[in-house]
Amino acid sequence: MAKSDRDDGALDFRGREEKLTGNGSTRSFGSDALTLGSDYGTDTSEEKEVDKYGFTGGAQEHPGIHAEEIPMEVLRHRESKWLEMLNSWDKWMAKKHKKVKDRCQKGIPPSLRGRAWLYLTGGKVKEEQNRGKFQELDNQPGDPKWVDVIEKDLHRQFPFHEMFSAKGGHGQQDLFRVLKAYTLHRPEEGYCQAQAPVAAVLLMHMPAEDAFWVLVQICEKYLPGYYSSGLEAIQLDGEILDALLRRVSPIAHRHLKQHKLEPILYMTEWFMCAFSRTLPWASVLRVWDMFLCEGVKILFRVGLVLLKCLLGSREKVKACSGLYETMEHLRAIPPQYMHESFLVQETIELSVSEKDIEKEHLAQLRRWKETHGDLYHKSPPRMHGAKAVMAAEPPGRQYLRQRPTIIVEPPEGDDARDTRKPKRENRKKSVLPPRETDNAPPFLLEPSPLLQPMSVHASKESVSSTEHDTYLYHGWMTSTMLDCGRACWSMSTGSRRMEEAATVFGLDSTVLRYRNDSSIDIEMIGSRWNLSCPDLTRG
Repeated sequence: MAKSDRDDGALDFRGREEKLTGNGSTRSFGSDALTLGSDYGTDTSEEKEVDKYGFTGGAQEHPGIHAEEIPMEVLRHRESKWLEMLNSWDKWMAKKHKKVKDRCQKGIPPSLRGRAWLYLTGGKVKEEQNRGKFQELDNQPGDPKWVDVIEKDLHRQFPFHEMFSAKGGHGQQDLFRVLKAYTLHRPEEGYCQAQAPVAAVLLMHMPAEDAFWVLVQICEKYLPGYYSSGLEAIQLDGEILDALLRRVSPIAHRHLKQHKLEPILYMTEWFMCAFSRTLPWASVLRVWDMFLCEGVKILFRVGLVLLKCLLGSREKVKACSGLYETMEHLRAIPPQYMHESFLVQETIELSVSEKDIEKEHLAQLRRWKETHGDLYHKSPPRMHGAKAVMAAEPPGRQYLRQRPTIIVEPPEGDDARDTRKPKRENRKKSVLPPRETDNAPPFLLEPSPLLQPMSVHASKESVSSTEHDTYLYHGWMTSTMLDCGRACWSMSTGSRRMEEAATVFGLDSTVLRYRNDSSIDIEMIGSRWNLSCPDLTRG
């Protein structure tokens, strides 16, 4: 296979078709067996500026593209709506699914995105139905064949994100745990390298156990067969995309056919990585919000929008005189077509439905059987979004109940103790013994450095929540956890404005929220993340 001269993290499309059409166990497509990120060295000798998504040096930004800024009042209002939905998820999905879809199209609030994805995909139900399963898989050594490949791929996943920049850091450790667990969960399927960026995106927003179950749902319900040997499902979807393009943009379709540019050469990375390696990060998150709500049709729509924008007029195709020029044009997408507001609006307005996709899917299956015979790997039926997933396996309400792992009483002398409702006095107390302290821990009064890489078991505790939570979880905030602890400390000693504390410490959103007159307990922060600092304690 030809190796690309480029070393910018892009996939090498040349020579990929031979690998994709094989029925062997190897799923290597592109240079360095799907080098989804170049072998970047990571310089940790000096602190670099981190954007609100956790990327250093704006590595996931594109020139001329800036994420939309949502007014704080609007964001708070959206958070309250999402909290209401999550607390009655089954009712909203059954009776008000259109409203859920509309709110996903507007964008899920960052502080609740991880929890929303968990509920949308049905990962929450799977996790509750299989309590202890992830820990069981996590404790097993794993198949050496897959373990070796996974370890080699860890450093390639978003090397400029603070979770994954440090070799052996907590992000890479959790990524290894999730991918290894999946190979044990589905040994007949094993590991495909395109799963790694998908799992990494999930880990930026939720703990390892939650990420594992969402990955399971994506692989089994949303994109079945995508990561199986032979990659037949992605080839079929490439042909479906080509057929839909004929209707959406005849000029683009004709140009690609003229230069014999097969869909598999340009759409593999788009679909298998759910555009996480293609779009600026603000657009990635908006696409994922819609994808996990409405299903694979969102990936088809985004791909069709990009193709139409790039090759949808005679003037545009004139600039691409051959196959090589067309491929380069598809790789270097102009920023204006990837901006979240433009891309999301065009995606919503494009008329491609589940019925259109299923109709073409049946047609392509017939053609495949005529030319290739029966499928080597027969995938389960594809679920088109959250509503279909829930309808296929209606969950009991007990599986949607939000589980707190640690609940604490307010500190002595806090005025909130007198105002709380009597029924909350019997709530389960912290599983950790309180530590007595008279004054604030010294490390909370001094500027704190970034956390050092955590040990292997650092993130095994799930961050769960209840309607009385005292904070909201935001995926990438782990490396600023000490600052969060300092913010919590100030809250527990009198201040009731979490928003101000989050702003002071440069958080993307209110990752710490004061709710229902309950106080903040610093021990919660330390125990959830198993921080090595012993000074995290209650006030």
